[in-house]
Amino acid sequence: MSSHSPIGVFDSGVGGLTVVKEIMRQLPGESMVYFGDTARVPYGSKSKDTVLKYSKQIVHFLRKKEVKAIVVACNTASALALDEIKQEIDIPIIGVVEPGAKMAAEITKTNSIGIIGTESTIKSGIYTKYLRAINPEITAVGRACPLFVPLVEEGLLEDRITDDVIERYLHEMKEYGIDSLILGCTHYPLIRNAIGRYMGAEVNLVNPAYETAKSLKALLTEQQILNQSGEQAHYEYYVSDGVDKFSTFAAKVLPCHVERATVVDIESY
Repeated sequence: MSSHSPIGVFDSGVGGLTVVKEIMRQLPGESMVYFGDTARVPYGSKSKDTVLKYSKQIVHFLRKKEVKAIVVACNTASALALDEIKQEIDIPIIGVVEPGAKMAAEITKTNSIGIIGTESTIKSGIYTKYLRAINPEITAVGRACPLFVPLVEEGLLEDRITDDVIERYLHEMKEYGIDSLILGCTHYPLIRNAIGRYMGAEVNLVNPAYETAKSLKALLTEQQILNQSGEQAHYEYYVSDGVDKFSTFAAKVLPCHVERATVVDIESY
């Protein structure tokens, strides 16, 4: 395995670009191959078997691209598929759940932590499991927020509709007195400002995308495959549908221009 090889990153759609953005910022020397499963989004309402099947297909595709490591930039796939895939491949693979949970456990002062995510992520209890393993005194409160994903994908990041949906989902969170809130879906950092305004300055928002990039850097360093050549990184983008919509959205999220994205028949993998 060469340190010059790219990192594979995948998500159910465009939300994983928040992870890509953080990797670009924290590991500027690393090339990436990104796959967004835009034809089959969202994963959050699908069964574990379906999410596992989709994830395995994408991992197979990324392996064909000779990636040196894989980041599962999807909370649902991290919760439902990561453990099984980890047993089946021989390259490093990490998800976004554990890094986010670790940071929330570190910064909480009241041991009261909120988690928002898709229905599957919340139902899996994966964040609570990690949090309680770190500190049994932690009380975790979860809330599924399924409408956040389509709002983000429609570009309604600063909109009255989004504010109304945030209030509808999160008003109960305020009653629990949480001091930390995990944004347990990679789409959610894109409406971080709106969520932060509603929750108030006393609640720390934890962005697993940022924490995942930090964990990836540590992993690559440990495995001695961190690219330190100084060569310019290159990026490839693949989707299962909707190239134009993906490219338009990516241009708003990423710090660099996305020249093109390529459609892949992911079912063939």
